[in-house]
Amino acid sequence: MERAKPQRARQLDADQVAELITGYQAGATVYELADRFGIERRTVSNILHRHEVPMRRRGLSPEQVDDAIHLYNFGWSLARVGDHLGVNHTTVLNKLRERGVPTRDTHGRPRVEAGGAR
Repeated sequence: MERAKPQRARQLDADQVAELITGYQAGATVYELADRFGIERRTVSNILHRHEVPMRRRGLSPEQVDDAIHLYNFGWSLARVGDHLGVNHTTVLNKLRERGVPTRDTHGRPRVEAGGAR
């Protein structure tokens, strides 16, 4: 069986790079730009760093964390809460953990910590 050859990363031309930078400076997120240009989020970040574009630190305000906790406890997934608040699901998960909110597994069941009773 022949293995698939790895795909070469999509290269943006100078005009696309300029458009990407302008889009970021106008408020688009790295995730939105990655979707728009068909590239990885990390590639967007790398391009911005290479061109010395100051990065925004999004994060969540304390009020947004309260909102995230409410929505998560209401049954929303981490991904849905993240989309709603404009951040990655991992950001939501980290904030919930900081506040001591018990999280669910992918099937909606309470997580059992490693070494805990099952």
